[in-house]
Amino acid sequence: MEKRLKIHLTGAVQGVGFRPFVYNVAKKLNLKGYVINDTYGVIIEIQGEEKNINQFLISLQTEKPPLAHIFSQEIEELPLTKFKDFEIKSSKSIGKKEVFILPDISTCEECLKELNDPKNRRYKYPFINCTNCGPRFTIIEKLPYDRPNTTMKKFKMCLECESEYNDPSNRRFHAQPNACPVCGPYITLYTSEKRLVSEKQQALKDTVALLKEGKILAIKGIGGFHLVCDASNDRTIRTLRERKKRGEKPFAVMFKDINQIKEYTEITDFEKAIILSPERPIVVVNSKEGTDLSKEIAPYLNRIGVFLPYSPLHYLLLEDFGKPLVMTSANLSDEPIVKGNEEAFEKLSIFTDYILIHNRDIKNRVDDSVVRIIDKKLFFIRRSRGYAPLPIKLPFKLDKKILGVGGHQKNTVAIAFDDKAFLSQHIGDLETVDACKNFEEIIYSLFELYDFKPDVVVSDLHPRYYSSVWAKKFAKENNIPLITLQHHYTHALSLMAENQIKDEPIFAVCWDGTGYGEDGNLWGGEFLISDYRKYERVSHFKYFKLIGGEKAVKQPKRVALSILFEIFGKNLPTIPTVKAFKEKEIELLYKTWQKGLNSPLSSSVGRLFDAVASILDIRQVLSYEGQSGMIMENFYNWSIKDYYWFEIDKSIDWEPIFIGLLEDKSNIPIKITKFINTLAHIVIETYKRYGVGLKLGLTGGVFQNKLLTEKILRLAEKENIKVLLHKKVPTNDGGLSLGQITGWG
Repeated sequence: MEKRLKIHLTGAVQGVGFRPFVYNVAKKLNLKGYVINDTYGVIIEIQGEEKNINQFLISLQTEKPPLAHIFSQEIEELPLTKFKDFEIKSSKSIGKKEVFILPDISTCEECLKELNDPKNRRYKYPFINCTNCGPRFTIIEKLPYDRPNTTMKKFKMCLECESEYNDPSNRRFHAQPNACPVCGPYITLYTSEKRLVSEKQQALKDTVALLKEGKILAIKGIGGFHLVCDASNDRTIRTLRERKKRGEKPFAVMFKDINQIKEYTEITDFEKAIILSPERPIVVVNSKEGTDLSKEIAPYLNRIGVFLPYSPLHYLLLEDFGKPLVMTSANLSDEPIVKGNEEAFEKLSIFTDYILIHNRDIKNRVDDSVVRIIDKKLFFIRRSRGYAPLPIKLPFKLDKKILGVGGHQKNTVAIAFDDKAFLSQHIGDLETVDACKNFEEIIYSLFELYDFKPDVVVSDLHPRYYSSVWAKKFAKENNIPLITLQHHYTHALSLMAENQIKDEPIFAVCWDGTGYGEDGNLWGGEFLISDYRKYERVSHFKYFKLIGGEKAVKQPKRVALSILFEIFGKNLPTIPTVKAFKEKEIELLYKTWQKGLNSPLSSSVGRLFDAVASILDIRQVLSYEGQSGMIMENFYNWSIKDYYWFEIDKSIDWEPIFIGLLEDKSNIPIKITKFINTLAHIVIETYKRYGVGLKLGLTGGVFQNKLLTEKILRLAEKENIKVLLHKKVPTNDGGLSLGQITGWG
């Protein structure tokens, strides 16, 4: 019996070899009809014997290309018609834009074999790709994902490439970035003063030679430029830090293969799997002692961020160089990663000796993703290349189109409709004019890609965040409602949404560095009972004063001094914190603290970490955000179970914890371990007081601390408490935009 079906698929079904897959399955099963891309996804019409059609439907799900992901499938039976054959039709560009835009995917094994085959016409070609790998999101200008809608449109394919592109049996069928040395992009090497050095294969050889000489290069990749240098050269890395004014913030290191990573680090099997995944994120792992890797890469830390090559150019560089390379985002402080060639010469010449560019334009700038393994699960620190802008499925359907503009630090934005939220790539801190401009560009790019016009815009409660100011102006100009949500409640909403929590409330522990509270104070040590309509702040850490406001965020000694003033008044103990100030400074700061001048109240657990770091003389001044907590992780000892005395209340008093710390005669590792253990026990005991029967959620930047999070999980397991963690978006402020689009109503 013959049958005719129309099948509409949404998801990651464009740019993954889906149409040739459908074509070949249909031909094998003797079915007739067509397949076509549209802005909604893929449309298939098939006609033939019912048993063959049923097999076709099974094959769609079980044999689809490795990068394909079907989000929804609609099937409609139609009257029989007269199809001559099965064909692949040209794409449609009319209709609602809901197709998933694929992230950029690392070079596949088949392309790597060709890259290293001297007999292949793409031997050592830095832009080799196919339907299973290569750039996607970084080159797309509009939907549908076809070559004329990408930055590859200026490269006319040669006859051989065009033959591959039009052959449904070829793995490069409709691979939009398809190219070769004859017709595609190429690399060019310049001095930082823009003097031409070499191009193509010679440029690659010269680049490797310069890196071996200890030079610093800006190298254009898939989503932007990297600053690159020899990871074993102390002098070069110190020079890079000085030029970039990066202080002690860690650099990521790229290795040529997984075996080389094993030589320098201690990795688990799960970490290995993530490092080797097609997304190729930077993975934070424990480093080995005694290697030739420079100590300048991650000062005072026992771990580094490692990753593998994900573009053909990276593979060629690492293979020829032989040793690990520092590979860090190329940007001025707090500015977005540089993506354009002229922009690179303008902004990066002060950092670099040479600049390696290519002539394939980057439409969407994208930083590398950064992840960490916590409790044998993937944990995002930065969600960007390889993952963005794939959507996150919501636990319910929205009846409006929502724009969430995120926070101020680690900013991301999100658009949402139906049951999908599309989070942007990492944008970063909105501290500079260029960063704010990039924030706006990414919002309008998402609007354009999805023909999206928001019905509601949601921002953080903080009135002076650039994202909040922009949202207020945008809402007024477009005559749409503006909703403002409290920062830590938004963290809780984000956690709920990605864990598919629907109607039930959760007990959310929301700990971070700072967030604007509804009482005007700076929250950051919060215990909330939260659902999608409201929250109750059932407990929080007792407020303390941040002497000097923003200065205290960067100077742990100010936070510690405030706590010491609270405990001892003027009669301060002789400890490292006190020694870090001159006597006159302490006198002046005491008056400032006493009068509350420029000393906002805070409940932040992130700042409590800073205070402990100062008291133990680990850090008096920070080189980068979160440094004190990161260094403290070095000292944690799982064999120590002790913790400092505390008492649970509506306002949890940190004073007995610090008195216990100051009176403790143990060494620094024991004190740090006991402090972290104390925080973990406070979470469990507060939950047992206020949250019994609810799921326990951990959210906020403090829970990037692997040891604190895992300690809480172990204690919760003993008490049979169900714990929710972030797994699809960062626990830090990079996840706020997801929370905003779920809590607007």
